[in-house]
Amino acid sequence: MTSSRSSAQLPQVVIENVSPSVDCGRYAAKRSLGDRLAVGADIYKDGHDLIGARVRYRKPGERGWQFQPMRFDFNPDRWLADIDLDCLGRWEVTVEAWPDFFATWVADLRKRLDAGQDVASELLEGAALLGRAEVASGARAVVTAAAQTLADAGRSVEERTACAFDAELAAALQGPLRRRSVARSKPTLEVVVDRERARFAAWYELFPRSQAPEPGRHGTFADVEKRLPALAELGFDVVYLPPIHPIGHTHRKGPNNARVCKPGDPGSPWAIGSEEGGHTAVHPELGSVGDFDHLVRAAADCGIEIALDFALQCSPDHPWTREHPEWFFQRPDGTLRYAENPPKKYEDIYPLNFWCENREDLWQACRDALLFWIDHGVKIFRVDNPHTKPLAFWEWCLRDVQARHPDTIFFAEAFTRPKRMYGLAKLGFSQSYTYFTWKNSWWELRELMDDLTDERVMEFYRPNFFANTPDILHEYLQRGGRPAFRARLLLAATLSPSYGIYSGFELCENVPVREGSEEYLDSEKYQIRHRDWDAPGNIKSDVARINRLRREMPALQQLGNLEFLESQTPEILWYRKRSDGDDLFVAVNLDPHEVREGLVSMPVEDLGVDVGAPYALRDLLTDEIYEWQGGQGFVRLDPAQRPGHVFRLEKAAGDSR
Repeated sequence: MTSSRSSAQLPQVVIENVSPSVDCGRYAAKRSLGDRLAVGADIYKDGHDLIGARVRYRKPGERGWQFQPMRFDFNPDRWLADIDLDCLGRWEVTVEAWPDFFATWVADLRKRLDAGQDVASELLEGAALLGRAEVASGARAVVTAAAQTLADAGRSVEERTACAFDAELAAALQGPLRRRSVARSKPTLEVVVDRERARFAAWYELFPRSQAPEPGRHGTFADVEKRLPALAELGFDVVYLPPIHPIGHTHRKGPNNARVCKPGDPGSPWAIGSEEGGHTAVHPELGSVGDFDHLVRAAADCGIEIALDFALQCSPDHPWTREHPEWFFQRPDGTLRYAENPPKKYEDIYPLNFWCENREDLWQACRDALLFWIDHGVKIFRVDNPHTKPLAFWEWCLRDVQARHPDTIFFAEAFTRPKRMYGLAKLGFSQSYTYFTWKNSWWELRELMDDLTDERVMEFYRPNFFANTPDILHEYLQRGGRPAFRARLLLAATLSPSYGIYSGFELCENVPVREGSEEYLDSEKYQIRHRDWDAPGNIKSDVARINRLRREMPALQQLGNLEFLESQTPEILWYRKRSDGDDLFVAVNLDPHEVREGLVSMPVEDLGVDVGAPYALRDLLTDEIYEWQGGQGFVRLDPAQRPGHVFRLEKAAGDSR
């Protein structure tokens, strides 16, 4: 029998099932700055030799590798190590393992000594083993001296064996004794480390043109700036602006998506581009690029980041249509094709042909638009309909931008099939919209959360639970009124670390353009809206209280710590958010019309509460104290009065500690 590899090339140790891994290492896992990365692997070999293992990792931008020893956990039969993720960017990780000849020899020597056997030969074998060891130059003197001691028959057996168990020698021999005996996992895994805001944030979407305090005037960046303190007081971290670019004139849409506009109609911000410029220009009525820069700085002073919409489409008046007609879909008659989704027609928008012959220049131009706004202080982009653009483009573009600016966050507006949503996340999108807006019953919400908290999915997919959008006014909100808005706010903000609302939600705006439609009447997408932000019936106090709790309670800053608990009333959703002994328990009435009440389970034994002993729960939404006893509690929720509870265990009732 012949072999194409020498014995020195044949692996002596098997490494399998290395984690974290997304699709066998094809894509990067996601983590946040400051996280501790848990690396695991199944490692084994034939025979009884002991094994050594370590994680080999490289930080972003560094050429050299660092090592972290792995520990063996007998119970799961798995090797584990932790790495502190202390910088942003793309980390590289592999696992190395080898037969630990020295540890095996030491263990065997100890057994023989315990059995009272003669170990003279074993000491010589140890000396020979150390003589062949490939160690770093700094450890060579310690290893050489130990080898001489072990081989010196003139010394006592006690002195020689003591040398074998010396801690300094063991430290010098950490790692493989022979480089050729090392097995390394393949492929090299990648972990993208984002800043915390990619995982945890409260978003607020607004149209700058609707922010003028007086009716009839087009809003400006300065008007947005004036609203920032109020939004900061409500607890929002991110203010997202739909496209701020010049709006085209050709086939401009009118109010309520009318195909023909009237003089003075502002059109849709997503019809990007006019004689004033394209994706690197701002709409003149909003102000200048300098005014936008001032807005970004003012937002930062309020603890808020400005997020921009990144919509890769053009109006017929966009400069690219004149300068690069080859970047668009050209009809046989020489005209450019506008966007269609039959029977819908979007004549005010031309889609880009990302697979045109000159695609390299088009791709670079799109990327350069992002870099332009990054240079102006924007580090968060909400990407419009990314699932309608080539996946290959996103993989290239996002990786290129984040290699230059690892603190950039990309939010995918991808209301599409699950596998395509997940695919975009794998390619580099930091977070994504979900189907939350359409999930309103207890079983729909539980099914959704089961999917999103699957350990495999959480490796790469971060949800953002927007409760409404300019495109989505769900029937639940239309028919449920103010109680429905309060319930959906509580659900979004406590189920997901990232959530958002579109302006008007806090005013409980719920009138559709027509029966059976999810479009708003007088949608801001096509016209300017004026609002009284202090109108009666607003739920701003709810928003402020819940956002404050989210910042104070670590349990609300994670996704995978969710546990649904038993509720005897299906309309009362009852769940737990774990956090190192400071767990929260949330009850939400899903019925916006009727009072719902019933018993819910309470895992008292898991909480360290004696079965049968009374205990106190504080509702963090109202500061009220409730006394419960045993493994069940009674909940009564009147939608007209309160949407739910956020309980925290205070102490056993009557406990004076």
